[in-house]
Amino acid sequence: MPSFPPDNALKESQLTFVPSEDSSQEARTNYTYRPLPSVWEGEDASLLEQMLSFYPRTQPERILDATVGGWRFWRNSSRPVLGMDMKLRNRPNVVGDNTNMPFRSAIFDVVIYDPPHVPNQGKDNLKDFTSRFGLGVRSTKENGYSFSYTYPPFLREAHEILRPEGILLCKVTDYVHDHRYQWAHIDLIKSAESFGFIACDCIIKVRKGPIVDPKWKTAHHSRRRHSYWLVFRKSDECE
Repeated sequence: MPSFPPDNALKESQLTFVPSEDSSQEARTNYTYRPLPSVWEGEDASLLEQMLSFYPRTQPERILDATVGGWRFWRNSSRPVLGMDMKLRNRPNVVGDNTNMPFRSAIFDVVIYDPPHVPNQGKDNLKDFTSRFGLGVRSTKENGYSFSYTYPPFLREAHEILRPEGILLCKVTDYVHDHRYQWAHIDLIKSAESFGFIACDCIIKVRKGPIVDPKWKTAHHSRRRHSYWLVFRKSDECE
């Protein structure tokens, strides 16, 4: 887990962030452009490190992972990351709900978001995101058995706490439910744009194999073997 200063950036707090070593003026001056591929077959942690060096206009010194979970995105990272999660056992810096975040306005350079990718279905307890992801309720029929309804309240909060020109990095996966393809990444893009973000890029993250529900062995849809990393900026332009 990367180290982070004890001040948790709460609305009532006075922030003191410790920048990483390579965020110095010298490092920015010696920056060399390296293209980033649109298809990634490596680990998320490696991709995220490259995105954090590629998209922000300056080296980010204030990073929030709003769905930190087990800190798997930050293995071997020395970046100053503030992790938030609803489960204390995940050792977040802040225990909280990312649809109602306790931070001051315009305080972060980058926000990371990795919501649940596949909704619970029927009586399959293995897909019960109430326990797996700490959500307050199961996805219901009224919500289309998805969690896309959680995007707007999070995105409203993310826009509020990001600085102008700040970056939002979201990992999301489309899926099949009720014999229909569910366009989760499009739902996320539309919602983000409605709150003032501009969608700037999309990277396809390839996994080793598709997610297969044993109940639907003969589903007539291609098997999802990838997810998307979507890149948004709190700005009127991407570059």
